[in-house]
Amino acid sequence: MKIVVTGGAGFIGSALIRMIINETDHEVLNIDKLTYAGNLESLEPVSNSDRYHFEHVDICDNDDIRRIFNEFQPDMMMHLAAESHVDRSIDGSAEFIKTNINGTHTLLEEAREYWTALDGEKKENFRFLHVSTDEVYGELGEDGFFTEETSYDPRSPYSSSKAASDHLVRAWYHTYGLPVLITNCSNNYGPYQFPEKLIPVVILKALQGAKIPVYGTGENVRDWLFVEDHAKALIAVTQKGKTGETYNIGGHNEKQNIEVVHTICDTLDELVPKENGGRYRELISFVTDRPGHDFRYAIDASKIEKDLGWTPKETFETGIKKTIQWYLDNIEWCEAVTENNYDLERLGTGL
Repeated sequence: MKIVVTGGAGFIGSALIRMIINETDHEVLNIDKLTYAGNLESLEPVSNSDRYHFEHVDICDNDDIRRIFNEFQPDMMMHLAAESHVDRSIDGSAEFIKTNINGTHTLLEEAREYWTALDGEKKENFRFLHVSTDEVYGELGEDGFFTEETSYDPRSPYSSSKAASDHLVRAWYHTYGLPVLITNCSNNYGPYQFPEKLIPVVILKALQGAKIPVYGTGENVRDWLFVEDHAKALIAVTQKGKTGETYNIGGHNEKQNIEVVHTICDTLDELVPKENGGRYRELISFVTDRPGHDFRYAIDASKIEKDLGWTPKETFETGIKKTIQWYLDNIEWCEAVTENNYDLERLGTGL
């Protein structure tokens, strides 16, 4: 197949493209605006493949998107491009509205026009996969899980913009018949994640000997999904998913944030002991909580397991060790992608 991936220079998108190029015979065109979190360095392992192509394009640009559809003639679009950091959405929501809502609308309209003009098997087999987040569902108490039937209740500018884009995708299915698929995933982690999210921040702060910031009391709960497991799930959805359906993708790894931080610190104690004999946990500093910080997310991923046969391969324990070791081995990558655009300082104070 010929596949367009939007946001392919981002964390999840680059993992997906590396997997498609390395494990299938498909051809991929990566569309990415290359904002601060999009880095072509993450695609160097596959950049020399004759089945990989890149277009430096904003998904809000109708003309460029139309040109790409007409020239590349894709069999599928996998839409991952998004502004995705809650803290940044608190400090500046406009880019989230533009990219996540208006950009998705542009893609849907250009995909509809392209798909309508197709015929035969090409038209029958075309798919538009929209990749979203569990944060659209709001928050959970101490019990329960998000299912595909859970009502939407987004609490941040980021999750609200993703909820809006989900609704647009469903509307284009019901109104126009565009063959769409939607996935909502839990917190991803793994190699090549831009160092603004919890796990890479903790790793790098610890290695710097700097204070490790933990919001509130650290008791907020997330379900952690190794990024390569997520990429495999997305491929499974495109291969076997039913159009118009939503599939929740979770890692079956619920952890309090403070548990995650403790695990990273203890693992670093083993791998790179501090010269003074101290422990990395001593660097933990509790800071004022994020405004509107959801207490708990947890995914019920039984539908994708039952219908498509997907389950995550990595436990949190195996995945976090792989992740920490990758960052230890790739400090140069971290320095390259954060140079001039991020200094690991806190975002999302709402001030």
